[in-house]
Amino acid sequence: MSPLSLNPALANLPVYQPGRPIEEVARELGLPPRRIIKMASNENPLGPSPAALAAIKAAARQTHLYPDGNAFYFKQKLAAKLGVNPANLILGNGSNEILEFIGHAVMGPGVDVVMSQYCFLVYPLVTQLFGANPIVVPARDYGHDLPALGRAVTPRTKAIFLGNPNNPTGTLAKPEELLQLLDQIPPNVIIALDQAYIEFLPQPQDLVPLIQRGEKPNLILLRTFSKIYGLAGLRLGYGIGHPDLVAALEKIRQPFNVNSLAQAAGLAALDDAAHVQKTRQNNADGLKFFENAFREMALEFVPSSANFILVRVGDGRGIFTQLQALGVIVRPMDNYGLPEWVRISVGLPRENQRCLKSLRTILGRKK
Repeated sequence: MSPLSLNPALANLPVYQPGRPIEEVARELGLPPRRIIKMASNENPLGPSPAALAAIKAAARQTHLYPDGNAFYFKQKLAAKLGVNPANLILGNGSNEILEFIGHAVMGPGVDVVMSQYCFLVYPLVTQLFGANPIVVPARDYGHDLPALGRAVTPRTKAIFLGNPNNPTGTLAKPEELLQLLDQIPPNVIIALDQAYIEFLPQPQDLVPLIQRGEKPNLILLRTFSKIYGLAGLRLGYGIGHPDLVAALEKIRQPFNVNSLAQAAGLAALDDAAHVQKTRQNNADGLKFFENAFREMALEFVPSSANFILVRVGDGRGIFTQLQALGVIVRPMDNYGLPEWVRISVGLPRENQRCLKSLRTILGRKK
């Protein structure tokens, strides 16, 4: 028993387990890292844009200096791209940090936070960290039951966490149902709409005008440079919200939370439309490849609007372990309440083929 008087919320708080890094698996299996492929963390298999890499190299000369604490140039450029004002933007060390800002702002004992079953695990973790109560609404076809989420809101509710497209299932909410939910939520409840995978959609629903016009001062859209922009290692995320909400969250944000290399890379990545389009096309082709293969193999899967696919393989943890032994890292889903499933991130064509070949071998369904 520790003599420390710790926050009681920590007693039963699980530790978030990310996808396993290549180097760790290589050491464990005694394999060279080059023989291992990672398809577990929804990273960009094409890597960062060449423009971002060049910007990082140039900015590295100034790493003895503190970064711009307000990220002036990055905010200006991002705001112009989105059609908002810089006052509408809050930056985070990854969009996960902005979830914590919301926790600081509105959560505590006696507070309810509504979320969907099969949601991103950080939502309940942040909620419990601040002593609040996660209200988990049962999923509908592995996606959100938006009307039920609306009905779950009570006078104790202070926030809703909602991923769209959703991680880990890849499902996408119907636009009309999402608008109905936004209209239904009381204005004193923060709606954190996590859009980490929005850039993979060919025709995404544009909710930014609701913020531009000041119609939804309780809505904050969360986005990231970790996925389609390929900058996961730099931890760069942002939120788009009403200036009053952003100003409140700025009081919580730590100084220099976005480092100078991330700011430089983000600036450059915003201009590299070719890299984004190439990533989007690779992803669309990869999803089609896996969906066709899983149909042929009679494996249940959830059609995905993100850069990963959820597939039912039986013993998810067991299949994960066997794939790992073959040098293929995927994500087991037992921690998400889906023990029969694994989540596979879309890779390069050769990685997708190797992953599928390994899965066929394990399942005894060799083509």
